[in-house]
Order: sequence, then structure tokens, then C-alpha cells
Amino acid sequence: MGRTKNAQDYKKALLHLAKSGIADSPPPNREIDECDEMENLEKRLHSIFELVNKKKRNTGNMLFFVMYDIENNKVRRYVVKYLEHKGCTRVQKSIFLADLSIEQYQDIRNDLAEVQAVYENKDSILVVPISTDYLKAMKVIGQNVDIDIIMHTRNTLFF
Repeated sequence: MGRTKNAQDYKKALLHLAKSGIADSPPPNREIDECDEMENLEKRLHSIFELVNKKKRNTGNMLFFVMYDIENNKVRRYVVKYLEHKGCTRVQKSIFLADLSIEQYQDIRNDLAEVQAVYENKDSILVVPISTDYLKAMKVIGQNVDIDIIMHTRNTLFF
């Protein structure tokens, strides 16, 4: 029976990859692999709005996005698994949203900075705090998704 990995295992694996000789990243036209597969847009938006519309959020929590442009498939795969194990919700292929404690936010920021610093690359990772008001003001462009239904903001008049 296999052991379940935790977020620290992925961080260790990333650091090990760096020590084993990841140098220059491959060209940006990367192949799609299993870590690029994700749920449909409506399900992803639903999970975002569940966070936003929670009646009671933990007072010690903060909302933040983690966005990245990582060219190396192995590194990207480990970062995806690390973020998922830390409790982040995947919004797009390279964007995660989290509602976690300030300590977890700082851990994620520090871990990603440490991993980023150990190998030569042209990658970038952004960790961006966001307020619920800004998140509620989000607009989705390009897909036919009825945001009002997901957010339960549509008013219906009956006569």
C-alpha cells in the first residue's frame, strides 16, 4: 500500500530536482500533460463562488491567488501537486485560489520562493492577496457561463 504524499514531500522533490541538474527550461511550447487537465469552467467557478459566498470564513484566513509561468513540465507538475495538497483550488491551468490561514499563506510563499531560487530558470510565480469584494467583482470573459446563477444574485419577479 502506497504512502500518501503531503505538501512537504513535493517541496523536497522540487529541491531534489534542482540539485539533480535542472538547468535551462525547455522552449515555451510545452506539451500538455496530466497536470494540465482540469474540471470544466462552470465547476471551477462554482468552487470560487463557494469560497466567496461562505457565511462564515475563518477570521484568521486570507484569500489569495497563486499564478505561475513555469516552463519545465516536472517542476510545474510538482508545483501543481504541492498547491493542491496545501488546499489551493485550481482556477485555470496556471492559477490557483486559496482561502487559508496567514501562516499557510506565508509557508506557500516561502516554499515557492525557495524552490524558485535553487535552479536557473526564466519562470515566474505570483502570490497575490485579494479581498472578497474584489473577488465578487470578478468578471468572466470568453465562456458562456451564467455567473448570476452560480453566485445566486439573479432576482426573479413573480406576478
